[in-house]
Amino acid sequence: MKKYPKIVQCDARGQIVIPKDVRQELGIEAGTGFWMFTVTSEGILLKKIPLEELSPHDHIVSEVKEHATKIGMSSRNIDKAVEQHKKKFGKLEEL
Repeated sequence: MKKYPKIVQCDARGQIVIPKDVRQELGIEAGTGFWMFTVTSEGILLKKIPLEELSPHDHIVSEVKEHATKIGMSSRNIDKAVEQHKKKFGKLEEL
């Protein structure tokens, strides 16, 4: 595993920025999906998801809807978010 001598900070919303040279080398573009794994208590590992694996998204949305009440969301709001994303970007695969 290649290590990059870069320091990135988490902002107030929990977001980090992947440096441009790292994104270019790894082929990360806007809309790229990632699997996130916790690595003991030391940190996280992000694994890029190939675009073709994002295509069958219905089972993911239905699983989120199943657990929506646990996180204080309604399934109707999830449906609205999916529709808004489709209108804006045309494809849910880029979510």
